[in-house]
Amino acid sequence: MTDPTPAPPRGALRAAAARIDAATPEDRDRAVDALRGFAILGVVLGHWLVTALVADGAGLHAASPLRDMPWLAPVSWAFQTLAVFFLVGGHVATRGYVSARDRGESYGRWLSARLSRLFRPVAAVLALWTVTAALLLLTGADLATVHTLVKLALSPMWFLLVFAALTAATPLLTRLHPLWPLVVVLHIDLLRFGLGAPSWLGWVNLAAGWLVPYTLGAAWTRGELDRRRSGWILLTVGTAATAALVAWAGYPASMVGVPGAAVSNLNPPTLAAVTFGLAQCGLALLLRERLRRALRRPVAWAAVALVNLSAMTIFLWHQTALMATTATGLLAGRLPGLHTAPDGLDWVAARLAWLPVFALVLAVCWATFRSCEQRGRGRRGSRVVRAHRPQRRATAAGARHV
Repeated sequence: MTDPTPAPPRGALRAAAARIDAATPEDRDRAVDALRGFAILGVVLGHWLVTALVADGAGLHAASPLRDMPWLAPVSWAFQTLAVFFLVGGHVATRGYVSARDRGESYGRWLSARLSRLFRPVAAVLALWTVTAALLLLTGADLATVHTLVKLALSPMWFLLVFAALTAATPLLTRLHPLWPLVVVLHIDLLRFGLGAPSWLGWVNLAAGWLVPYTLGAAWTRGELDRRRSGWILLTVGTAATAALVAWAGYPASMVGVPGAAVSNLNPPTLAAVTFGLAQCGLALLLRERLRRALRRPVAWAAVALVNLSAMTIFLWHQTALMATTATGLLAGRLPGLHTAPDGLDWVAARLAWLPVFALVLAVCWATFRSCEQRGRGRRGSRVVRAHRPQRRATAAGARHV
């Protein structure tokens, strides 16, 4: 007789993970998904740790603990992971383009499919914040506060625009050596910081700087980074160059922007940010085999697969989760770690305690808006995983990633 007792929650989760694992083709490179997921979650945690909305009586204004506690700069080293995302993005896009070309699919159709997956979740964010900003202004909210909130909510979109531009240029970038954009970044910084060129010239690095890891991803597709030596070279050279630039060339130690700082390593990217990204990419390449082994475990793989299915939703809504928590918390007064100035270890301890609350609110946003990212994928796209064949030659590229 069948036991009518329902399976315990842990058993049900393991069974679901086993089904996801069984649905995954054997030749899928799970390390690619893991690196993408780590990059997204790194940015989310980084923003939650270094973004403060201080209530000063008149409204809210943005602040950063890195301004009053510069010794926290290593936090930005751990969580500024965009270079890894561009590395993976360049790898997946170049493989996908070569595969589409081999199937006879047009460039326009391939690009449309890529960009629709990228931008589909954006509409919901824009709609919500357009309505929110209008309501705040109509109810007499401080204009500076509204500007701060909208800027934080929409700031992740600069990354999407750059990533979309590089994706559109993929056919031209499949053979571009990463040294070329690196040389551009070097010369732009020499002109800005060495020869007194206008600061706006640095925005050339917004494209050139992220081209470096993106074209490293293309080199990965071509099989040029398969040897562990490549990862060690990138890690060693990138780390040494970054340390030298910070110690002797006057570059900031923080790899994210700090309010009030004369120079930001990120807006626009500097040579130090790019060399730091090289070190991160080298570490990511060295971790590939370990990740592949670890993700043979069904539970670990299921977690990575689910994060990847909603990566853009998580990325686009994480700042909204922070601000929703902050705004709701004001009803209880000025709360430490949420509305107070980030100027001491007490703020750090309080902010760490708020992280689970941010995660819970983000989970609500994910449950509400995940359909915006997954809509239109169809029967084939609704599966948790799709095949990805790790091969040495780009001409043998297989199926696409999520």
